[in-house]
Amino acid sequence: MVSHFPPSNEHLDDQMVKMEVNLDDIPGEWLGYVMDLLFEAGANDVFYTPIYMKKNRPGVLLQLLCSQEHINTMKEILFKETTTLGIRYYPLTVHRLERMFRKVTTEWGEVTVKEGIYEGHVVQRAPEFEECKSIAQLHNIPLKKVYEMVWKALGNEN
Repeated sequence: MVSHFPPSNEHLDDQMVKMEVNLDDIPGEWLGYVMDLLFEAGANDVFYTPIYMKKNRPGVLLQLLCSQEHINTMKEILFKETTTLGIRYYPLTVHRLERMFRKVTTEWGEVTVKEGIYEGHVVQRAPEFEECKSIAQLHNIPLKKVYEMVWKALGNEN
């Protein structure tokens, strides 16, 4: 059984910013903490990439996406919580797919599935991880089995 929720519309968001810093002298334990702070403060995405800096020193490129209204908050977190001395940021346009959420019923309970819709067609589907994880832990079954049951329920719908 599948139930539907109202969609969000496909659109271009031209009020986004990509911010980035190179870090070569920050303990790895701090990175997860900083990521949590950035998300809590309104970042849409945060990610790390290993890089090599001058003198071939290994480092980390921290990048984040946020709306323009969050720039000052993100700058404050980056300057106070990392070892950076400078932040680069660029205006960015994001094409966001229309999103629909539906509940899929499995033998272990309901799971929300997010669908991405492009020009009226579903092009992406993803079960909500935390719901699948909770079901797997509650019923002591492999996570992949929960995902398989969700995909099967979605296949029976078509």
